[in-house]
Amino acid sequence: MISEKWIDDELAQLREKGLERRISVFDKAGGKIEIGGKTFLNFSSNDYLGLSHHPEVISASRRYLENYGCGATASRLVTGTLSPYVELEEALAAFKGYPAALVFGSGFLANAGIIASLVGRSDHIFADKLVHASMIDGAALSRATLKRFRHNDPEHLESLLKQSPASGRKLVMTESVFSMDGDVAPLPEIVSVAAAHGAMIMVDEAHSTGVFGPGGSGVIRRYGLEDRVNVSMGTLSKALGGYGGFIACSHALRKFLINRARAFIYTTGLPPAVIGGAIGALSVIQREGNPGEELLRRAANFRKRLQEAGLDVLDSQSQIIPVLIGENQRTLAVAERLKSRGILAAAIRPPTVPEGTARLRLSLTLDHSEQDLAWAAAEIAGACR
Repeated sequence: MISEKWIDDELAQLREKGLERRISVFDKAGGKIEIGGKTFLNFSSNDYLGLSHHPEVISASRRYLENYGCGATASRLVTGTLSPYVELEEALAAFKGYPAALVFGSGFLANAGIIASLVGRSDHIFADKLVHASMIDGAALSRATLKRFRHNDPEHLESLLKQSPASGRKLVMTESVFSMDGDVAPLPEIVSVAAAHGAMIMVDEAHSTGVFGPGGSGVIRRYGLEDRVNVSMGTLSKALGGYGGFIACSHALRKFLINRARAFIYTTGLPPAVIGGAIGALSVIQREGNPGEELLRRAANFRKRLQEAGLDVLDSQSQIIPVLIGENQRTLAVAERLKSRGILAAAIRPPTVPEGTARLRLSLTLDHSEQDLAWAAAEIAGACR
């Protein structure tokens, strides 16, 4: 066997810089969990509405499991598109206000597959500086020219579009709610700039779906931009509490992706239980009206407490609240201190965020009561000091 010493050397370098990542094993998921008989507030969960353990969602997942079996057993273009897929995609299209929807195996697969289908070698991508890694990987797979515009800066986007060649397709990419900063994109301005230069628009709504907009339908619908944004991407794994990715789009684009998106064509369909859980989660959200509104209210109060304690929460406007610390080892130490106090808060470090901006990423869920959040804010302020 060829020596793997180079692996040990690279891991040692990561450890020295405070960048080594390790897997932690938990018995349960959600915003409030038990570890070794002790209750922890989990601020590292994306289960924003607490639906991963909602009785109706679990019941729906179980029902589809019993009716359709454990797996789809094939890719969706062979025999893997079971009737629940059609039910879910129709529900997602209606929820998002688009003519059609298409489900992928994960959010990462959705972004990677869609981008590489929309543009190619002779085309051009313009991406916000802070878009998710899956969008950057999708851009690399497409082999299109990639240019990054300053975060949430429509004017810089416009200058890049003006300088771009007239030939080739153009694609503008952004998130609606950014996963590490918790801020919201100025979508109306970005859409207007992109449209003025004939560019397609793709918006990753992974962290706004279920929380923002009418009935939790996202930031695109909040601004009534469904007719102007070509691709509304989302996940089933955040506020919907399950797993998988999807896009809402036109009928024509859906048909095109079925024929071109390798991440769709060459992978087995999601298990029926996963599809059933997503259908159940959508049903709960629609019946309850807009549970995300209450989550955002709690987040605003929590954010205010942290700011009053002198902490830097950047420009957070959502249920995602970063606490900027800066240095990697210090961020790890703060996270470890909070864990000893019963708070799980992920220490986010480069390359996920830029050098010198290591932070705690606090992700609020409806499992966190007002009393929980008041106590946690005081503990976090104390640990940071």
